Amino acid sequence: MIADGVEDEEKWLAAGIAGLQQNAFYMHRALDSNNLKDALKYSAQMLSELRTSRLSPHKYYELYMRAFDELRKLEMFFKEETRRGCSIIDLYELVQHAGNILPRLYLLCTVGSVYIKSKEAPSKDVLKDLVEMCRGIQHPVRGLFLRSYLAQVSRDKLPDIGSEYEGDADTVVDAVEFVLQNFTEMNKLWVRMQHQGPAREKEKREKERSELRDLVGKNLHVLSQIEGIDLDMYKDTVLPRVLEQVVNCKDELAQYYLMDCIIQVFPDEYHLQTLDVLLGAFPQLQPTVDIKTVLSRLMERLSNYAALSADVLPEFLQVEAFSKLNNAIGKVIEAQPDMPILGVITLYSSLLTFTLHVHPDRLDYADQVLGACVGKLSGKGKLEDNKATKQIVALLSAPLEKYNDIVTALKLSNYPRVLEYLDSETNKVMATVIIQSIMKNKTRISTADRVEALFELIKGLIKDLDGTLDDEVDEDDFKEEQNSVARLIQMLYNDDPEEMFKIICTVRKHILAGGPKRLPFTVPPLVFSSLKLVRQLQGQEENPFGEEESTTPNKIFQLLNQTVETLSNIPAPELALQLYLQCAEAANDCDLEPVAYEFFTQAYILYEEEISDSRAQVTAIHLIIGTLQRMHVFGVENRDTLTHKATGYSAKLLKKPDQCRAVYACSHLFWVDDQDNVKDGER
Repeated sequence: MIADGVEDEEKWLAAGIAGLQQNAFYMHRALDSNNLKDALKYSAQMLSELRTSRLSPHKYYELYMRAFDELRKLEMFFKEETRRGCSIIDLYELVQHAGNILPRLYLLCTVGSVYIKSKEAPSKDVLKDLVEMCRGIQHPVRGLFLRSYLAQVSRDKLPDIGSEYEGDADTVVDAVEFVLQNFTEMNKLWVRMQHQGPAREKEKREKERSELRDLVGKNLHVLSQIEGIDLDMYKDTVLPRVLEQVVNCKDELAQYYLMDCIIQVFPDEYHLQTLDVLLGAFPQLQPTVDIKTVLSRLMERLSNYAALSADVLPEFLQVEAFSKLNNAIGKVIEAQPDMPILGVITLYSSLLTFTLHVHPDRLDYADQVLGACVGKLSGKGKLEDNKATKQIVALLSAPLEKYNDIVTALKLSNYPRVLEYLDSETNKVMATVIIQSIMKNKTRISTADRVEALFELIKGLIKDLDGTLDDEVDEDDFKEEQNSVARLIQMLYNDDPEEMFKIICTVRKHILAGGPKRLPFTVPPLVFSSLKLVRQLQGQEENPFGEEESTTPNKIFQLLNQTVETLSNIPAPELALQLYLQCAEAANDCDLEPVAYEFFTQAYILYEEEISDSRAQVTAIHLIIGTLQRMHVFGVENRDTLTHKATGYSAKLLKKPDQCRAVYACSHLFWVDDQDNVKDGER
């Protein structure tokens, strides 16, 4: 059926073009012989082809363009006629004798163009006459193309300021009135298309209307080009009249397209000064209109306008742009109770981007936007919509990209509250974005409070959130995520030992809640950060501040002992043993013999009870021997105990070659060059 319809349409178009070309041929002959009567007769017959109702707008446009080209030639002929002494007024009346109204009006617009150029009558009078006459065509497609032709031939003949057709004092008002009237009538015709024909063809009609939208939008473009429209006229006349037409047409397609047109064609400065009026129209639009896209474009344009020059920023403050936009978004969401959550988040995301560009110093504004977003999300639970979660990631990433500093984002009290609406996977994505921002900008987070706030933000990587199972996680992704957390831990630093110790305790509290799978990645960086603090305190008095509560190496080692012990419970004995030995070496440098001995004892217990693999035993015993050789803090008795233990372990290794190498290594423990009390040749 559809194929037949297309074929029929092609036939009708071909027949129309053939008729048009035939009459155009006779018209040219008449023009060449300066026969005005025949020229008008054949041009009217040629234009009669445009009376068809059988063509779709797309095909009708092809026919119209051919007629348009011929009319340009006819217009040139009319100009020549007036030069030869033919009265333009007589010509204007003569064309009105055409039998059918459509050809008559096309010819009238063509002669009217020449009439205005001749300046024998004021431009405004001719234009007013033409725009009124065009009401004679009420068929939507034919009427739209006729009025489009009128707009085309008149656009350079408007009585504008500085134009050669400028008339009396109120000349610009007449130009604006003409364009607005033509726009209003065209919009009515365009909307009427939707209600013609059977309901089953609704989709087809919407497609056809979409193809014709530029004919209507051109009027707004012509309006924006009129030099005489200043801000006052735009505010008092142009915008209210256009918005009245947009709101009253109650048509989804027309409202969306025309609101977008208004935003695109008129200057940003005008939008800023008329925000009240423009934003007031949004809640009055149909509930199905995609307001989020139009409003987002408006905010984007205003953001770009603000970015052009710092001089315009006071204007934004003067008109209270932020609060007006914020209120408008709230009203739009109220007016559209069925708006999907994606639309709500997109609106607030655009508002936040606007705020960060225009008022980067006003953190309270940014926090207000996030708070409003939380208010609209409350009661929704975790978001299921994939596009909505992506939009939240964009919303939360905006402050990071703008400030290049997570510390600033941490000041936004509503930031973590928005995060709560993300599912665990997206939470991880957002946590990774935050960590990457810190790495990229080498941000220094140097207080325990900020570390606490930061770890709340990235908790998706630090512990299992509700409902996620370890089995679901890809192993490589998991390693990458945990390594990024490890790198982050290394970047947390404060020169003040007291504050640094608080940071370590805060980090420890969070990572110990991360479950056995994460600890092998997160405990080592914490241990090394703590040892770094120990080295910093090395050589200071026991209580450098003379207070009971001050940070001391002893206190840190006590914390480290408990932390590393969690690894041995996982179990990850090899890693725990290495960390115990690192701690022992640090205790040695601080001359804390009991502490170092305790760490060695723990390492030995691990070796005896947990490490059963022969290769792991060989590696472990060599680590023990190497560390022990560097120890100088032990007295003779403690050293002997540890050395004998190590020698005993070496002799019990599974393979003979391993035994030999280990015992040989132990021999070094009895003779250390820089320690006089450890030179026992007999042993």
